[in-house]
Amino acid sequence: MTPLLLFAPGAGAPSSHPWMRAWAERLIAIGDVRTFDYDYLREGRRRPDPPAILIAAHRRVLRDARKDETQSVILIGKSMGGRIGCHVALEESVAGLVCLGYPLCGGGDPKRLRDKVLRDLRTPILFVQGTRDPLCPLELLESVRKEMKAPNFLHVVEGGDHSLLVAKRQLKSADETQDEVDERVLRAIAEFDKWIQGRLRGPSS
Repeated sequence: MTPLLLFAPGAGAPSSHPWMRAWAERLIAIGDVRTFDYDYLREGRRRPDPPAILIAAHRRVLRDARKDETQSVILIGKSMGGRIGCHVALEESVAGLVCLGYPLCGGGDPKRLRDKVLRDLRTPILFVQGTRDPLCPLELLESVRKEMKAPNFLHVVEGGDHSLLVAKRQLKSADETQDEVDERVLRAIAEFDKWIQGRLRGPSS
């Protein structure tokens, strides 16, 4: 059975945003993709609900989307959606987490680290981070990763911002396109899923 990829949006844009739709289409190559919006987005409000409400909504969608208990689930999230997915993984059984631009620093302030949930995790996690992302300086993420108990992996997007987008000047200098950058990200996610599926199967007899 192919995995369920439950794809959560960031704080400022719904699942209908072109960035979300483009990534949902790419992820179909890996599993059954399900996108959703948190209640405040569906109701047209700009300010996200408190974390407890976001977590409860995320868990409801997960329960509704899961075909049965044998289907492996990977929670994928853009920014806030990835952070809330990490909290959900503390309460629900999921096979893995993929964070596309984890918002480690609240408001971009290195003194407001959102690292406790990462330290509490036991679920394998893949971070996909841009080197120009002010919400997640790589040196800070690296220090947290060293202290995490969960198996954790990192795919770095050179020149990528919080949405993993590389500046056009840098793309031209490297003689590549954003599509090629995104394809490498997709391959990293596919490899992570392959590792997870092998882990779930266990050692061959």
